Amino acid sequence: MAEAKQARATLKMKVRGGQASAAPPVGSTLGQYGVSMMDFINPFNEETKDRMGQSLTVHITIFEDRSMQWRVVGTPTDEMILSALKVDKGSGEPNKTKLDKKLSQGQLAEIAEAKADDMNTDDIEAVKKMVAGTARSMGVEVET
Repeated sequence: MAEAKQARATLKMKVRGGQASAAPPVGSTLGQYGVSMMDFINPFNEETKDRMGQSLTVHITIFEDRSMQWRVVGTPTDEMILSALKVDKGSGEPNKTKLDKKLSQGQLAEIAEAKADDMNTDDIEAVKKMVAGTARSMGVEVET
């Protein structure tokens, strides 16, 4: 039986789709582990060229033999909510000050559908509740 590779580091980075470069955060983060950054940059840009410019979260596992594996998680939920409402940022005090705009049930369902692949459940209603919770923590109310 083959021995499993020993993980040296597990990283999370936000990178714009199709726009990874050797500049920070990619270059400086991968460089400190002695990994060839081009082994990440070229395949990442190729895989994410259809999501050009979107902020994507990438999970990277670096192994002791300096090889790596990575997966794209997708656009963060809070950014999807902000773009759906066409606002720049959420409330600084979500418990006291709410945003003027509300998230409709249609927008909630659309975001939940997009996030369903990244979540740990297949139940779309559960994903809707998670998205609604993120919206509440940003001071965004959800229409009932």
